[in-house]
Amino acid sequence: MATCDVCGKQTNMPYQCRHCGGTFCADHRLPENHDCPGLDDWNDPGGVFDSGFDASVETPQTSGSNGLAARLGLGGVGGPLGYFRGNMTYVFLGAMWITFILQAVVLTVGSNQLHRTLFVLTPQHPEYVWTWVTSIFAHGDFGHIAVNSIVIFFFGRLVEDYVGSRDFSALFIASGAIAGLGQVALQIYEGFGVISGAGGVVGASGAGLAIMGVLTILNPNLRVYLYFLLPIPIWVLTAGFAVISALGVFGPSLTGSNVADLAHLLGLLIGLAYGQRVKGRVRAPNQLQFGGGGPGGPGGPGGPGRGRGPF
Repeated sequence: MATCDVCGKQTNMPYQCRHCGGTFCADHRLPENHDCPGLDDWNDPGGVFDSGFDASVETPQTSGSNGLAARLGLGGVGGPLGYFRGNMTYVFLGAMWITFILQAVVLTVGSNQLHRTLFVLTPQHPEYVWTWVTSIFAHGDFGHIAVNSIVIFFFGRLVEDYVGSRDFSALFIASGAIAGLGQVALQIYEGFGVISGAGGVVGASGAGLAIMGVLTILNPNLRVYLYFLLPIPIWVLTAGFAVISALGVFGPSLTGSNVADLAHLLGLLIGLAYGQRVKGRVRAPNQLQFGGGGPGGPGGPGGPGRGRGPF
């Protein structure tokens, strides 16, 4: 734990300003948010101070497409889209629940076929590229989305703070899409649903397990609460998911036919590989302190829940 020099808040992920050397929480990590003395010495004709914390913070250009991107908040620290920087975990959670409501509307006023066309990545039509993304945010039932939301809520912000919002967004979408495509490829290989019109995959479990994989590499002893009761290090939880998912793919399944075990396994492997790649980034604290579970720290149930297989 470290104390923010501005607000005094105890933070599990402290940031040290490379310009003034102070220690700050996520809300005050940018130099312009803690009145950094370095601002007075920074010759910035564009009016934007490059904090060095977030790889997505770049000095905007004054003309062309780069200037437009800056005005929209895609570069620099201003613009209407600047609000989303540092909050993509919550943006994705909101998108999941909005999609869940849209699914209910389509099923009520439309048809199951329309629902599958819009939201389900299927073995019949893997070329529907929009479902590579929409299927990540779509879910099979309330329990499915609730458990995935808990894991992403508790663990997503830790990863986002470490790698930055841009890279976190890329990890979330890429891991979710690859996990879903892998599960559908297996269904096609097995001939399941290709003729009958069944099969398909929905859910953010692949992305959730990728997030867990990253945290397992960054801090394997991070304490989580299994079902909010039993404290265990995250590496134990990750290893358990790896074994269960591998058995579901290569041996007797412990989860049943309605769980996308390959999607889980692929998401986890992507997260482990990405965590190894970003481990030790110089712009992050030398020692990661994520804190324990329970109030004020990460905790959660036994994992990202069901990565729904056949819808």
